[in-house]
Amino acid sequence: MSSPRSAVATAPVSHAHELEIVEVVAETPDAMSIVLDVPEYLESAFRYHPGQFLTVKIPTDRPGGAARSYSLSSSPHFETDLVITVKRTPGGYGSNWLCDNAHPGGTLTVLTPSGHFTPADLDNDVLLVGAGSGITPLMSIAKSVLIGGSGTVYLLYANRDPRSTIFGRELTSMLAEFPTRFAVEHWFESERGRPTADGLTRALELFSAYDAFVCGPAPFMSLAREALRRVGIPAGHIAVEKYRSLEGDPFADVVVAPPSADEHTATVTVTRAGQTVELAWPRTTKLLDLLLSQGFDAPYSCREGECSSCACTVTSGEVKMLKNDTLVDADLRAGLTLACQAVPISSEVSVDFDQ
Repeated sequence: MSSPRSAVATAPVSHAHELEIVEVVAETPDAMSIVLDVPEYLESAFRYHPGQFLTVKIPTDRPGGAARSYSLSSSPHFETDLVITVKRTPGGYGSNWLCDNAHPGGTLTVLTPSGHFTPADLDNDVLLVGAGSGITPLMSIAKSVLIGGSGTVYLLYANRDPRSTIFGRELTSMLAEFPTRFAVEHWFESERGRPTADGLTRALELFSAYDAFVCGPAPFMSLAREALRRVGIPAGHIAVEKYRSLEGDPFADVVVAPPSADEHTATVTVTRAGQTVELAWPRTTKLLDLLLSQGFDAPYSCREGECSSCACTVTSGEVKMLKNDTLVDADLRAGLTLACQAVPISSEVSVDFDQ
């Protein structure tokens, strides 16, 4: 292998992209889907897995900007365009701005897809438990399993009433197209009251062998997790999608200062999407900053150590995380680290974003 490329100060590298809005679809009175065109030269950068999300830049005069994460409701196994679905929330700056301003012919500034709320195998049976706009990533997963895999899909979907059901017509079409592999149970508060742990347990008790995915408001997700525990689904087979408010500006340009003449750098070998690069790694520089400054297309969302979108596996060597609010002990034992918080300890490190 050739000598590692040195990290040098360069012009700021932008990792944001402007995508054109080609269609806006009213899903309910307070929710809409925004269809984004991906030009051919960006197709490889915007390949994604079902259940992932886009980080969107929201125009604002606030210092540092405003960034919000919205799940993709489209499926990479079915649609060529990207689709995010947004529901207005009271006082929600980002959702209200998008619902008021998104229009065909406009553009959105976004980062490439991120997130780990995605099935490992589309041939597995999946249990999807969602409420309100939490249906968005679950829809992407459902379509992907039904079209790109062989698994069966059971969806429990809670809403206030039928009128507030996002994707109501599309779900009906999917039921007709996949009658033996797709089933939906609607839980309308107007008819059944608010969901309870006991009620959810009764609804889900037949699906203990399924892989479960949960998304929705925090109180609902707590009830759903308790119900899944009672049903007997192992914790390792339950995925819960969590969104955090982004305090910093993930769209800010990244510049890494060159190491001083007497600074001893580490060497890092990075693998992503089957490609490998070797770089000189200054010991006080975070790995994600190094990669972004060199034009390496690393996944990330917040750059704050709070979302785990930049998680990667250390396959050799040792790193230290300056902050970690997301990885648990099991993740650390498996060798995971957050690229946005990792600095080198050993002189040689290898990391893999594909594992």
